[in-house]
Amino acid sequence: MEQGQLIASHSANVRVRSHRWYTDRCGFSTLAACEDYCGSTAVPETPSMLKTMDGAPARPLGLAAHPGQTSRCVDMAFDSGVNYYFFYGPSGKGVIDGLNSLVKKHRAEVLIGCGSGSRRADGLEQVRHRLSRAVGADVLDVFFAEYLNPDDDRGTVFGDEGVVATLAEWRHRGLIRYVGATTHDTAIALACLADPRIDVVMLRYNMAHRRLGRIVFPEARRGRRSVIAFTATRWGTLLSGCPEWRAAPPTALDCYRYCLAEPAVELVLSAASTVEQLTANLPALKAKKLGTKERRHWERYGDLVYGSGKGRFEMQWP
Repeated sequence: MEQGQLIASHSANVRVRSHRWYTDRCGFSTLAACEDYCGSTAVPETPSMLKTMDGAPARPLGLAAHPGQTSRCVDMAFDSGVNYYFFYGPSGKGVIDGLNSLVKKHRAEVLIGCGSGSRRADGLEQVRHRLSRAVGADVLDVFFAEYLNPDDDRGTVFGDEGVVATLAEWRHRGLIRYVGATTHDTAIALACLADPRIDVVMLRYNMAHRRLGRIVFPEARRGRRSVIAFTATRWGTLLSGCPEWRAAPPTALDCYRYCLAEPAVELVLSAASTVEQLTANLPALKAKKLGTKERRHWERYGDLVYGSGKGRFEMQWP
């Protein structure tokens, strides 16, 4: 079988597994049925759901860890009004070191987000202990079940003794404040929103990758669930432009503003690795929302740079 056929076959298998999540978890027999439902029902505005320990809502721009990032970014972000910080694990040293200092005086003023891809209770517990110690905080604000995907066993994730149940128990015991989940898959995102134990979902969303948002965001707003957007610049590639696009390419700020124009998105993550990059991104905290004309402008650009459709990653996670 040729490479293109292998990719197509793999993608078809992924779609079949995804559709089973609709049937088993969300009540939609097909993706089209879900799209029809989402497009035909009014959705409310979504107030801020994530709040710091002292009751302040999450600000629209959060700081995510990045390899080689300086801890000075945390200090600068906090002084500028950023109150949400995310890291995947010990590799996020810049954010971890910055938080370790920050929480000594300002723990109640910040939201700490992290998580694990482990599917076992003992593995999750080990990660929580390690990350809690790393930042010097007994309580973590948001803990994510990371990168849920169609290959996961549904019982392992959503069952009575599964990953979500473990995180919900932690919340009950006061070890975390919010249960989160991350995924690139539309059906699984809907399954997460249908599960009352999950408070927040973190999803890839940007001006090129919008399909998941069209289906999932209306449900997030109906259920009044928090959505955190990441890869707003698509790992910086959206800033490079393309030969077919004659206008100026977007800046990082344009990318963040695009994400925040979606009412379901509570905050968008910036993985600025230098103080200079962060300085350029911080205006997103107070920037004017995109109007319809500007939003469509960037969506036309996103359509051009979406991809060739030949990459396995593109075909799996639109």
